[in-house]
Amino acid sequence: MRGRVIAVMLVAALALFATAAMWSGRSAAQSPFGDPNAEPAPFNPQMAALMNMLIQPRHTKLGLAGKAENWPLAGYMLKELRQGFAVVSKAVLTQPLTLLDVAIKLGYQRQFDEAYENLTKGCNACHATTDHAFVVIKVPDASPFPDQEFAPKR
Repeated sequence: MRGRVIAVMLVAALALFATAAMWSGRSAAQSPFGDPNAEPAPFNPQMAALMNMLIQPRHTKLGLAGKAENWPLAGYMLKELRQGFAVVSKAVLTQPLTLLDVAIKLGYQRQFDEAYENLTKGCNACHATTDHAFVVIKVPDASPFPDQEFAPKR
């Protein structure tokens, strides 16, 4: 029995020694988590990801702000949408954006609605010409942003 206890203790000590030797000789580059000082891989999203991150939420918020006649918020979202298009592509839909800008600055609901509808049609026309006709954008009928008020403060 005593020989068996010594054998088990010897195996355990040997396993402990082997584990300690293995971890002490491992560098950061060999770490299972990689080099903590390494540069992160560049963020290089595909067009669909950019559209979902930059364009579609801003398009929706612009429509909701205009519907609520919150012209300061609509102006801000138009600026954000333009910046999103600048990131996504150089082919910015300039005419609908310009008409939206005028309607927002003047606070004209009817002109805003027409320009927003034209912007939305422009999105769908672009999708159709790039073999993505199945991606159909529409004027939002409900807000996916329950934590944001779109009506202006009065």
